[in-house]
Amino acid sequence: MAGKFVMKKGNSGKFHFNLVASNGQVIASSENYETKSSAMNGIESVKRHAADAEIDDQTAS
Repeated sequence: MAGKFVMKKGNSGKFHFNLVASNGQVIASSENYETKSSAMNGIESVKRHAADAEIDDQTAS
C-alpha cells in the first residue's frame, strides 16, 4: 500500500493534512488552512514539488 494524505478538520474549524506512510506513521504535517479548498491546494503542491525537492543537509560540520 502506498502512503496517503489524511485531511482533518480541527476543533477550530480549520483544515490540515498529514502525509501518512504505508506503515501508518505520520511523515509530514501541514499548517492549518482556513478552507478545505486551500488544504487541497496544499496537498497538490506537496505532490508537485516533493519528487524533485533537493536535500539541504545542515548537520555537516
